[in-house]
Amino acid sequence: MIEMTERLRVVEAVRETLREELAADDSVVVYGEDIGRAGGVFRATEGLLEAYPDRVFDAPVAEAGIVGVGVGLAATGLRPVAEIQFQSFLYQGFHQLVQHVARMRSRTRGTVTCPMTIRMPYGGGIHALELHSESFEAGFAHVPGLTVVIPASPAETAGLLRSAIRSPDPVVFMEPTRLYRSVREEVPDEHEIPLGEARVVDTGEDATVIAWGSMLRETLDAVDSVENETGASIEVIDPRTISPLDTETIIESVQKTGRCVVVHEAPKTSGMAGEIIARLNEEAFFYLEAPVERVTGYDVPVPLFAREDAFLPDRTRIEAGIERVLES
Repeated sequence: MIEMTERLRVVEAVRETLREELAADDSVVVYGEDIGRAGGVFRATEGLLEAYPDRVFDAPVAEAGIVGVGVGLAATGLRPVAEIQFQSFLYQGFHQLVQHVARMRSRTRGTVTCPMTIRMPYGGGIHALELHSESFEAGFAHVPGLTVVIPASPAETAGLLRSAIRSPDPVVFMEPTRLYRSVREEVPDEHEIPLGEARVVDTGEDATVIAWGSMLRETLDAVDSVENETGASIEVIDPRTISPLDTETIIESVQKTGRCVVVHEAPKTSGMAGEIIARLNEEAFFYLEAPVERVTGYDVPVPLFAREDAFLPDRTRIEAGIERVLES
């Protein structure tokens, strides 16, 4: 069990939250490639098989099968939590996700639901192989019926994952790979964060910066630097849930500050920054004092190894984006 004073890393927050939900609810089932005996590729499920041998099991290397099995488990009253080894591997099961997982409630007019959580590491920063570092949150958010969640710290991971597992509808839960072991944080006991509610990380008056996942840490460093250099007061928002997006919190912030920067590591074209800007244009256009800036990855496949760092937004690029809106 998580103790109030225990400081956990993201990977440990995942493991302990899964352990607690398995203990609290006999309908929770955890499975995926190598998650049993091996404890998962990042050891996020280590020790769970020994504690719950009837409800934790390994799955074949077949993502379409992993997702499809979850549909059947959920339809018969269980709460499956499936792990996909890396986010890009879910492309092999995307048809199951779109055609069955996301549509179960609407297809049956609410008679059958799909309370399924699909966990996966996502994003770059660890110099992994091809198809191990993508950020496809905008693609998942485009599918009606899916909730898409991205935590940015150990406590956020525990609170959001618990809510995802308890949700009556399917959740795609994207865990920033770069954060798995990079930071420790106190995680409250039985921590639960409602889905669909953004977090105002820092308050400010002169600009709003929106970032999620591993980009939040880069953004906070950049904001500190800009504030120290310019004396500006900058508000930082972590959406937490990419879909449904907490538009109200974002709009209220931008109406106050008049300026906005959106940061994400996914490629620029058709990324979530574009959706956020569209909503600002619809609901806060006359409050804007400068064009909204996007600081994102580039429109290329994530490069390998040495060039990966040049692809990901860093403190310097984020600082430049904030400075441009402040100077406009």
